[in-house]
Amino acid sequence: MERVIGRGFARVTAGAFAPYQSAVIRIGFAMTWLLFLLREWPNRQELYGPDGAFSLDMARRLLDSNGAFSVLVWSDGRGWFELVYALAMLSSALLMIGWRTRTMSVLFMIGVLSLQNRSIFLGDGGDNVIHLMSMYLVLTRCGQVWSLDARRARRAAAAGTGDVPGRDVTGIVLWSVLGLVLALAQLAGLYGLEWTGDGPFPHVGWGLTLWALWLAHGAWWWVRRYAPGEPRAVLNTVADLAHNGALLVIVVEVCLIYATAGWYKIQGGRWQDGTAVFYPMHLDYFSPWPELSAVLAGSGLLIMLITYGTVIVQVAFPFTLFNRRLKNVLLVAMILEHLSIAVLLGLPFFSLAMVAADAVFLPTNFLRWLGARASALRDRVLPGSAPRSAPTAPEAGPEPAGGPGARTRESGGGHTLVG
Repeated sequence: MERVIGRGFARVTAGAFAPYQSAVIRIGFAMTWLLFLLREWPNRQELYGPDGAFSLDMARRLLDSNGAFSVLVWSDGRGWFELVYALAMLSSALLMIGWRTRTMSVLFMIGVLSLQNRSIFLGDGGDNVIHLMSMYLVLTRCGQVWSLDARRARRAAAAGTGDVPGRDVTGIVLWSVLGLVLALAQLAGLYGLEWTGDGPFPHVGWGLTLWALWLAHGAWWWVRRYAPGEPRAVLNTVADLAHNGALLVIVVEVCLIYATAGWYKIQGGRWQDGTAVFYPMHLDYFSPWPELSAVLAGSGLLIMLITYGTVIVQVAFPFTLFNRRLKNVLLVAMILEHLSIAVLLGLPFFSLAMVAADAVFLPTNFLRWLGARASALRDRVLPGSAPRSAPTAPEAGPEPAGGPGARTRESGGGHTLVG
């Protein structure tokens, strides 16, 4: 038993699992939120701003009762709202391309929570998924591949500096400015920055949480810069453990979403008689293509197959995770289902959010193949843009505690959790 526990601990701390899957999740959710904010730009004041139906006093009373967080309740001014909205879009774009991923993941979370918690009755299932994933991404090392951080790490390795960072003026300035802003907000006694109370955890306020994240970022840079050896190995192990735990939470979260959706459908009479899909196609709000909806709704057999197929796929998917081939088949079916929802029912952002969540189960070999095809296309469109000595599976961040062999394990068996 001791040997089994030791091997299990060594496995989950030897490296960060599923770098490609976590990168796709980062890109998918950041892109979904950015596209949503761009689409709602003309309506932003009515949705989340001072012109909305949900007043500032109502928002504060609600946040008092549920321990949620939003910087929009600091002021009801139009200028403050426009600044927060613009910063939310900027952080989404920077997280999507992987620039300063650790910092941008925190700012992305603040932007999502601030806007969604300002007017909670405007969201749907897709917004709930983005809400949860924005918090999980903070704990992941989602910039290991397909990011500007990974490219910067490759260039540092090519220059011979290895994993020891230089002065990193940009990072130091960014960290200092954000710490100053947080300190000024804390001294001003702005709403929601308590040290204790019910925040992201019971009796842990949002003020304490944000300061802990800020200090962790500073400690990470300092140890990597000035304390190589065991201190860096310990922090790297803790970071890998947090990443792997957050990834496991994401896997469980997606399984719960599909399992609960499927079992609740089973209890519905319209789903039992095979006609549930028929009715949304006749609602004007969910019929962006009425002619296409009419063609599908005109076939009773097709409606029955789609209705029963949806329930079967959602209920069965969590039980197929230990059978790779069957899991991949149902994964393709669910992605096609969400794409059809985006087209037929006019819910593109809900569908994009769910497809991004499904990405945690995509096979690693497929993602590598997809990345290679994208790189080849980039090289044809932009000749000379690729680095001369790019590794096959570039990964940013420090070498795991297990040494170079841990990367080999990570690229192989370490992906069995999701791929």
